[in-house]
Amino acid sequence: MGALRDDFWNLPLADLSRDEWEALCDGCGLCCLHKLEDEDTGEIAHTNVACKLLDTGTALCGDYRHRKAFVPDCMRLTPRLVKQVSWLPETCAYRLRADNQPLAEWHYLVSGNRESVHADGPGVAGRVISETVAGPLENHVVDWIRLDEDADA
Repeated sequence: MGALRDDFWNLPLADLSRDEWEALCDGCGLCCLHKLEDEDTGEIAHTNVACKLLDTGTALCGDYRHRKAFVPDCMRLTPRLVKQVSWLPETCAYRLRADNQPLAEWHYLVSGNRESVHADGPGVAGRVISETVAGPLENHVVDWIRLDEDADA
């Protein structure tokens, strides 16, 4: 990873380098969970089922660099896409910064601790299962996913 500027996370998303963009991710793992969309209403139902590449104990991608080769529909988030992706949680660092909001106190760039996203934030480490063992997604719809700062975990 290249050099990161001091307080880069306070800059507009368009001004971030590639390395700064990648470093902005809080590592919660919410974007790696399968979602179900109601065909009639467009409503999103969240599941506790993670992509096969997500380490369910750490919420880290097992092969981030080559993920698209193994999971072709894995989305590469860009500054332009952030506001278009309706299922990104309001706690997402990319979404917060796109809305010119500060990062949450549990974000590692603020707290100095990579684990605070799981201890104090919406992190999914230890709370999800892999798609390789889950079975039908309909059996795994959950309501504990935190979509905003005020929601209960």
